[in-house]
Amino acid sequence: MRFYLISDNVDTQVGLRLAGIDGVVVHETAEVQKALKEAMAMEDVAVILITENLLSLCPDLIYDLKLNQKRPLILEIPDRHGNGRTKDSITRYVREAIGLKI
Repeated sequence: MRFYLISDNVDTQVGLRLAGIDGVVVHETAEVQKALKEAMAMEDVAVILITENLLSLCPDLIYDLKLNQKRPLILEIPDRHGNGRTKDSITRYVREAIGLKI
């Protein structure tokens, strides 16, 4: 079992490479789709890490894979520029999902 990174910047790739995680750097939607296809075909990859910026390029494909594929697990991660979420994003998400004010 191993991790595999699909990133949009070299800094994230180098940082995770130091932790023993291989990966690729891509920038375009077609490149993301190709990298995902290749990573999913690797039998020993259990977790695919993908940066949030790349997820925003093809969210329908990635959410479909997350819902319909048993493996690998696909996790979105922030890159070194942060995650772009507001401070209360989790609170807002819960409020919208269940209608409770926290």
